Parts: sequence; structure tokens; C-alpha cells
Amino acid sequence: MTSSSAAASSATVVSAVEPTVFQQVLRAPFFNLPDSLRALHSIRGHATYAGRVDVERGRHPLARLCAAIAGLPPAMMDAPLRMEFTATAKGETWRRDFGGHPMTSRLKCRNGLLRERLGPIQFRFLLHTADGAIYWNVEGVRLLGVLPLPTGVFGRVQCREREHAGRYEFRVEASLPLVGPLIRYEGWLEPA
Repeated sequence: MTSSSAAASSATVVSAVEPTVFQQVLRAPFFNLPDSLRALHSIRGHATYAGRVDVERGRHPLARLCAAIAGLPPAMMDAPLRMEFTATAKGETWRRDFGGHPMTSRLKCRNGLLRERLGPIQFRFLLHTADGAIYWNVEGVRLLGVLPLPTGVFGRVQCREREHAGRYEFRVEASLPLVGPLIRYEGWLEPA
């Protein structure tokens, strides 16, 4: 065996860590985000965060029905929020506990969009960053992953993530035509 083949056989192959889902979707702008956003969206494996949340629910009967189908939490103020993240390069599972009310979604990157499955609904979000925040805007919606729904109906489903006072903060709002507000929840999270 020559010295070059001996060196090659004893060398350890090091592969780069695969990017997380949010790194795949946001690409280079991800690395300019504030520390708390980068940390939460750089989770690989399992992590738990905890914080507080305010939840407002729509009062229209159809809003209540839609919220029940999607498994959205009830109204609550300054309630405990616990989130468990399980993440690989192929996808993430977010298990939320809003003061004893669970809500789970699964996220992945496909064709540069963030896909989130929440109950029977699959959202496709276009993410962008501005002033250190991440904004989610609906690009498409499917029922059971196959039946396309009119995107315009879901145009007022939005999310904003930002850092405030060194802490990760979020706001999620959903409103539907003719139904009005469906849900709005906002709060903060820190590593548990």
C-alpha cells in the first residue's frame, strides 16, 4: 500500500450537517436573523421550549366549527405554552400544549415553500424576512393533502416571528371571508 492510499484509507469522511427546514426555505437570509429565531429554527433532534400565550377565538358559529376541525386551542389569556420540537432535515413535528390543549403540526420544505399540515389541512407558506422577523404568507391550501382549496379564502392567515428583548416571540392570525376572525394567538417562548 502506498503512503497516499494509506492516508486515504485512514482519513475520516466528514459530511456537512444537512440544513434544517427553515434554513432550506429561507436560505441565506436565515443566517441574518436574530439569535433566538436562529436557535429555535436550528433545532436538530428533540428540544422543548416553554412560555406564555394569549389566544382569542372568533365568535361566528362557522369560525367555531373551522377551529374545531383544525384542532385549534380555546380562548385563554396569559396561559402556559409548552412546545416540543422533533426535527430532521426532512421535516419537523411541532407539539404544542396551550394550557392543557394539544395541537400538533408537521412541517417540511418542498419547492422552496414551507408546508405545514394541521389536522386535515395542508398550508403552503412563502416565507420572507424583514427587519429581523420572519413572515409567513399563504401560497396554497389543500384538504387532506390532495383537494386544492381557493387560496384567496386563506389570504388572511398570517404568522410573524421576531425577537423582542432577547426572547423569541410569535403572532398567528387567521380570518376567513364572511366568517371573520377565526383565531389569533401570540406570546413568547424560551428553551425549557
